[in-house]
Amino acid sequence: MELAEPTSIEGDDRVRIYEYVEAHGAVDRTRAREELFPPDPPGEPQHTRAFRHNVAVLKRDGYLEEADDGTLRIAIDADEGEEFTTEDLSVTIRPARQEDLTGIVGAMRQVVEELTYIEAETVADELDHENVLLRHNEFESRMFFVATVDGEVVGWAHLHVPNLEKLAHTAELTVGVLEEYRDMGIGSQLLDSALEWARSSGHEKVYQSVPSTNEEAVSFFEDRGWVTEAVREDHYKLDDEYIDEVMMAIEL
Repeated sequence: MELAEPTSIEGDDRVRIYEYVEAHGAVDRTRAREELFPPDPPGEPQHTRAFRHNVAVLKRDGYLEEADDGTLRIAIDADEGEEFTTEDLSVTIRPARQEDLTGIVGAMRQVVEELTYIEAETVADELDHENVLLRHNEFESRMFFVATVDGEVVGWAHLHVPNLEKLAHTAELTVGVLEEYRDMGIGSQLLDSALEWARSSGHEKVYQSVPSTNEEAVSFFEDRGWVTEAVREDHYKLDDEYIDEVMMAIEL
């Protein structure tokens, strides 16, 4: 399930194409060609051929994938997902795509309104700013899994991986489920999918930080084998009240 490293891409044109697609999340191949390559001279489609060839090589080598409608995305080597039934609901847990961005941000915002979850709020702000869901470049990787019911996002799991050698063995997690769908096992399924992806990608440790007032989140992780590594006193200030940060982790 490990992502192909963009630093291994050979050829300036291929690097340009990959970086363009990665920065946009998903892009129509015609738009990408028009913006990256100059128009072909009449009767000489060399730029079109060059673009087509380089995209084909990037797809062959596992850097890009293309949907049936011609949309290019960075390739995510992960299982397609699975369905399970809980309380008469059919829930799908799967890797997220760019098209899930709005649903994920909406779920994050709703969870943040109900619970104190600073990290999720920060991720939601970042997604809103960039308008890109998945990232994989020389600085960072960002992976999401979603839980959907009738095609609508009801929960997420997010992993952020800094592409630094000294931190390459770690990943940072956020996970959440809409209030109406809690206590059904959805959060556990999302967490399991995220940790399995992290483990398969070579990470050794996943960590998570939550305010001490979010007792529901602290209990959720403790029940699943996470340990508190440290508590930063008065780390957050919410409505003029100082709140501790609980720093939790799990070894894979």
